[in-house]
Amino acid sequence: MRINLTSVMVDDQARAHQFYTEVLGFVTKVDIPMGEFRWLTVVSPDEQEGTQLLLEPLGLPAARVFQKALFDAGIPLASFAVDDCHAEYERMLKLGVVFRGKPTLLGPVTAVVFEDTCGNLIQMAQV
Repeated sequence: MRINLTSVMVDDQARAHQFYTEVLGFVTKVDIPMGEFRWLTVVSPDEQEGTQLLLEPLGLPAARVFQKALFDAGIPLASFAVDDCHAEYERMLKLGVVFRGKPTLLGPVTAVVFEDTCGNLIQMAQV
């Protein structure tokens, strides 16, 4: 068994797509119109046949409550791996990304949390 697809709930698919591709550097894997929304996935440019990240619209009221509760509590919805947390932090800071601190050494991991412009906190971690 392996993870094929996971999702992040987003309040605006177009804005999420722009952020996840132009700022984070993911590439579009699937973009299919589905009525009001899209089946929209991105993947790592280094693993284009790897796990897809679905930019899932907040369709249910409960999803909005859950997303807001995590955000307000400062809990990241997802964690993305990077080779150099400090370098990515500096690169993304120049692009206007809002961080919740600076990269911090947490045992064997250096990590920092940022806002994805779509209602989520995301952790960036270097192992």
